[in-house]
Amino acid sequence: MNISAANERLVVIGGDAAGMSAASQARRLKGPGELEIVAFERGHFTSYSACGIPYWVGGDVEERDQLIARTPEEHRARDIDLRLRTEVTEIDVAGQRVRARDVDSGAESWTSYDKLVIATGARPIRPEMPGADAPGVHGVQTLDDGQALLDTLTRTRGRKAVVVGAGYIGVEMAEALINRGYEVTVVNRGSEPMSTLDADMGRLVHEAMEGMGITMVNDAEATKVLTGEDGRVRAVATQDAEYPADVVVLGIGVRPETSLAKAAGLPVGHHDGLLTDLAMRVRGHENIWAGGDCVEVLDLVSGQERHIALGTHANKHGQVIGANVGGGYATFPGVVGTAVSKVCDLEIARTGLREKDARRAGLQFETVTVESTSRAGYYPGASPMTVKMLAERRTGRLLGVQIVGREGAGKRVDIAAVALTAGMTVERMTALDLGYAPPFSPVWDPVLVAARKAALKVRAS
Repeated sequence: MNISAANERLVVIGGDAAGMSAASQARRLKGPGELEIVAFERGHFTSYSACGIPYWVGGDVEERDQLIARTPEEHRARDIDLRLRTEVTEIDVAGQRVRARDVDSGAESWTSYDKLVIATGARPIRPEMPGADAPGVHGVQTLDDGQALLDTLTRTRGRKAVVVGAGYIGVEMAEALINRGYEVTVVNRGSEPMSTLDADMGRLVHEAMEGMGITMVNDAEATKVLTGEDGRVRAVATQDAEYPADVVVLGIGVRPETSLAKAAGLPVGHHDGLLTDLAMRVRGHENIWAGGDCVEVLDLVSGQERHIALGTHANKHGQVIGANVGGGYATFPGVVGTAVSKVCDLEIARTGLREKDARRAGLQFETVTVESTSRAGYYPGASPMTVKMLAERRTGRLLGVQIVGREGAGKRVDIAAVALTAGMTVERMTALDLGYAPPFSPVWDPVLVAARKAALKVRAS
């Protein structure tokens, strides 16, 4: 390959889902003679599933490499100059260049660009409390983080674990630690786990987790990590109690990693994420794109910007960016906020708005909650599920759905996600021609039962 003959240079900051999807898509459209691609990644790995880390830690996924979709060698074989263990420390927008530092040697150098992709991801929220950096305390965001946690679990003799936070990361890590044979306590600042749900649905998760042997401590904020004489973690303290711990996992959530972008004067929103247009181009900058966990996205239901850290969005962002960088055309219109998770055999799903989201957006709405089953009630293996639905008053427009149940519950949220994207009313949803057979669903699917009940409530309002 004759790099010097390339007409343009694309620089990518970040080697995971969004960054390398963008690089790969751009390479499909333009060969090395037309576009030189340089990608910087400060870690050891590229193109991996961060969402799969809890299942690797818990033993459901046996090998780390099963989470890697494409290795550095595979990217390099496609004429992408991928530089691992190299951290970008500065973006010079006016000079169209980036400063990078070799993590191991400390050597620094500048690299010019014609087009830039920022895919710096998100960083775990680490509480500002004494002991948060003590040995035995772990955040879980990258494969390096997952390996460090596994190493600690292998070395630790004690079997007590405390998870701080009860969002998606927190509940998934609680399951992973239960699977590893740990006695798990979850310390949660909120009134119920899963703040992405309304409190009444979060209560169902709370009850199920305690039924699995997980100790839930709600309305309690961790104030200090206590350490022993060896300096390692020994407990997590709240204002009222101490919870013994041989290992602590921080599952508080993440924030967009936009420190580089902000220092360069690039625009960020209320959630600290980069602001882009529909083509994922950073607003006000023709030759800079951004995608993945470092950006804010348009919520198609509320019309407001949100920060949602999900691999599904990051990969789509990368495809859109790569198409535009490579001379094609693509857009990312927005999201409806769909997410699904599980803790042991409990499935948890949501899409659209919670009650407080709808109020914040100034919407008037009705809510309904229904109890149903995953299959025909008489069919073996039918399990209960609860579906909560929000619909706009008067118009009947679907605003959001939350589902908590066992096998067969979680992916039903996709029905609602499609309906939200299409702007359907709950009345219109009742006529959806969904698949039916006793092993898969009751005659009336639980989501449609909720839609029918919501339609009746809207008519009466």
